[in-house]
Amino acid sequence: MNGTLAIMRRELRGYFSTPLAYVFIVIFLILAGWFTFNFGNFYNGGQASLAPFFNYHPWLYLFLVPALSMRLWAEERKTGTIELLLTLPLEIWESVTGKFLAAWAFTTIAVSLTFPIWLTVNYLGNPDNGVIVAAYLGSLMMAGGFLAIGSFVSATTDNQVIAFILTVVVCFMFLLAGFQPLLSPLVGWVPQAIIDAVASLSFLTHFSNISKGVIDVRDIIYFALLIGTFLCANVLVLHMKKGE
Repeated sequence: MNGTLAIMRRELRGYFSTPLAYVFIVIFLILAGWFTFNFGNFYNGGQASLAPFFNYHPWLYLFLVPALSMRLWAEERKTGTIELLLTLPLEIWESVTGKFLAAWAFTTIAVSLTFPIWLTVNYLGNPDNGVIVAAYLGSLMMAGGFLAIGSFVSATTDNQVIAFILTVVVCFMFLLAGFQPLLSPLVGWVPQAIIDAVASLSFLTHFSNISKGVIDVRDIIYFALLIGTFLCANVLVLHMKKGE
């Protein structure tokens, strides 16, 4: 555990020692506000709700999180520092977990800086703040899923651009699995059980439930299993790299 925390602190300091962190945060905040107020019909919706804000989180994460995760291991492999990291008196899982938690903590910081939107909706009306808290938690769990996928993909290549593209593709597939405009035409042609099974694999399905204030243990388990599965795959890839 001490090794995990040491890696996490090192990585988190590394983010803020370069312009990357500040550029990422500024872009995220600008896009989140822009989508909310320009496309989310925030002011004309007629109700005090942050639904227009959270509805765009999956699509913001689709490109911004891979941009963050692409360097987690690809950069280490390209510069050759991965060999040094793997020879440290640390278990590989500690390094993987530490890097993941640092990226997740950084994403949490970026998301938490959107609190002025929360203050705005409370100033304009009386929203259900319990639902908003649940939506924030759901958003962060979804971001964790994106990051776990990105960390795994980053460990498979030393090219950050390839890591970015592959992560976007994989995450996009997880989003489309629950995209109703694509699933609706299949009704009547494909057994409903199969459609439901595909939809159950989607970020959108589980995030949508939580963002409505419905905290279902199945949604929590989904994100936990997704994160755990890809982090385990990440560890396996690095073990293979260490054995080369």
